[in-house]
Amino acid sequence: MSYETIAAISTPMGEGAIGIVRLSGEEAVDIASRIFRSPHNKKLMEVPSHTIHYGHLVEPSTDQIVEEVMVSVMRAPKTFTKEDVVEINCHGGIVSVNRVLELVLSNGAQLAEPGEFTKRAFLNGRIDLSQAEAVMDVIRAKTDEAMDIALGQMDGRLSRLIGALRQGILDTLAQVEVNIDYPEYDDVEEVTIPLLREKATWIMEEIEQLLETSKQGKIIREGLQTVIIGRPNVGKSSLLNSLVQENKAIVTDIAGTTRDIIEEYVNIKGVPLKLVDTAGIRETKDIVERIGVERSRQVLKQADLILLVLNGAEVLSDEDRHLFEAVDGFETIVIINKTDLPQELDLQEVRTLAKDSPIVTTSLVQDEGIHQLEDAIQELFYSGSLEQADLTYVSNVRHIVLLKEAHRTIAEALEAAEIGVPIDMVQIDLTRTWELLGEIVGDTMKDSLINELFSQFCLGK
Repeated sequence: MSYETIAAISTPMGEGAIGIVRLSGEEAVDIASRIFRSPHNKKLMEVPSHTIHYGHLVEPSTDQIVEEVMVSVMRAPKTFTKEDVVEINCHGGIVSVNRVLELVLSNGAQLAEPGEFTKRAFLNGRIDLSQAEAVMDVIRAKTDEAMDIALGQMDGRLSRLIGALRQGILDTLAQVEVNIDYPEYDDVEEVTIPLLREKATWIMEEIEQLLETSKQGKIIREGLQTVIIGRPNVGKSSLLNSLVQENKAIVTDIAGTTRDIIEEYVNIKGVPLKLVDTAGIRETKDIVERIGVERSRQVLKQADLILLVLNGAEVLSDEDRHLFEAVDGFETIVIINKTDLPQELDLQEVRTLAKDSPIVTTSLVQDEGIHQLEDAIQELFYSGSLEQADLTYVSNVRHIVLLKEAHRTIAEALEAAEIGVPIDMVQIDLTRTWELLGEIVGDTMKDSLINELFSQFCLGK
């Protein structure tokens, strides 16, 4: 299949040592050769594949030098897109890379759409859809664990498992077809039902194992929306600063200092947290503070994890008790702060209100208790540690939804076979399971949905 030759800037915009403009398509080398001049009179159309060459880019009509560059030439099919690819390495300034891109576009290339290079790799059979999505996961990874999962998926770990499951379904469907086409052979059904039961059970168990990893996988990929709440002046902003190890939030003894939502990403023992420091939740007549309190209540509803901070040097107030009611049903860690001061808090009442939530004591001014808090966060979501390194983790929400639906349909097929439903009816559920698994790797997905997925990619990838 032939497409227009595309080009885009593939490095972040800004000042840097190197900027890269990438071309892909049948005319990629030809376009580059028109604007490239080598001091040794090299012709890009004649150089070996996968080589890099020094020279200058020029305006063809005037031979005026535009940039000093290194040009990599990679011939199809051994490239990311399975098309001819040229990468122009220039100086990393904004003006430099834009001038190179403009020159490339004015000489025949089309500006690439977001994700179009990866989309071509998918359409040309270089990678499947799950591997394509893993490319963006690699780029967006915030922890080593997230990076490892994305690399495993990009290498085809999930694809191979899905392929094996789909092949198992095809083998079973073939046997079902024999039963339908040759009903006069009674022994066929006797063979088919046990085979179907065995295959369906195996497929269902494999899907269940994948879904068991999805909670941890989703956390690793997307992070936890972590909301810090508490009455004013209990140490919420100090906690944020301690976790990110920077003075991101203003810390004073004046109640109500934090008037708005403060967000920051932090990696806690492999758990990526999106920390949200909220305005202290209390009744107030201050209009600005009241707006902040209302925003805090809204953020609370979206939380994956709540860090409820109490002041250990004060007795428990009605506002504290209302906060315990507000977080009921959420994953919560209770933090008793200011343990460096004489303690007035009733620990027994706190334990009763906290129910099964972990309780950690801290003195943030003395930097005590942060490690215990980090351990509690890890224990709450990773059960102490990640599973074995070779386990296939599912972290993509789209994949999780499809796996849940596939699990439902294969379970229905198994149940139907057990109660003696006609075999051709069981075939419908098996076929639907095969299609759902195919959507994960892109084999049975509509073009419109594929286009929508790739539109979420960054430009130049």
